[in-house]
Amino acid sequence: MKKLLFLLAAVLLFVTGCSGQDEETQEQATEAQPEQEEVTLKVASLIPPMTEILDLVKPHLEEEGINLEVVVLGDNVQPNNALAAKEVDANFFQHVPYMEEFNRSNDAELVPVTPIYFANYGVYAKEYDEIGQLPEGAVIAIANDVSNIDRSLALLAQHEVIALKEKTGPYYTIGDITENPKNYQFEEVDLLMLARMYDDADAVVMTPAYAAPLGLTPKNDALLTEGVDNDFAISLVARKDNAESEAIQKLAEAMTSPEVKQFLEENYDETAIPAF
Repeated sequence: MKKLLFLLAAVLLFVTGCSGQDEETQEQATEAQPEQEEVTLKVASLIPPMTEILDLVKPHLEEEGINLEVVVLGDNVQPNNALAAKEVDANFFQHVPYMEEFNRSNDAELVPVTPIYFANYGVYAKEYDEIGQLPEGAVIAIANDVSNIDRSLALLAQHEVIALKEKTGPYYTIGDITENPKNYQFEEVDLLMLARMYDDADAVVMTPAYAAPLGLTPKNDALLTEGVDNDFAISLVARKDNAESEAIQKLAEAMTSPEVKQFLEENYDETAIPAF
């Protein structure tokens, strides 16, 4: 009987010792595991819905250990300059042809990460309800950067308002117009001035972002719209040296989530059409 009690005590002592060692080992392993280091990701942007999308994905990125810092800038030049200078990690405000022109002009290496939405380009006129009502020699205001001159002319040619010769370079220019039956005059202005031209020109070609402050939408007010059959989706852009980084890729994944798609469809209708 004494031998049996001795054996039971020995077994109990052994099990208790092993358990203590296991707990100690687990504690040591936990202490040895480094805490996930938070990464700050700076993204330059301009206006809604761009900024709204970035704000929408912030909580998800926080769960991934990424602190998303949205840097709101005042014009369409600063975001690319800041990205090229590594003052920010990415930007979200432009289509790829605009980015490509910046690269050519500045010897930069910006790259598209993923398309997010189509800003449905349109032609708007204060005094006219149909494109056919524009008078002979009407003034049409368009953005003055080469990529948006190309885009504006392509939209008008798409609807047979003008005709263009076959494209031989990266962009259409005014000189590529081969047919202009009503002798329309094109006034090139800074992108940020387009909304102001609504009162002065006979028509203005612009994105929903600049039409919206005037109370205009592509669906209800545009004489012509562009749709989605084009290369002008507003895209997340980074640099060649960081585009494949884990943080940028997680941002891209968050920005193309069902939640973002639902947000655009419910809040922006034809103004910002999901590109994913």
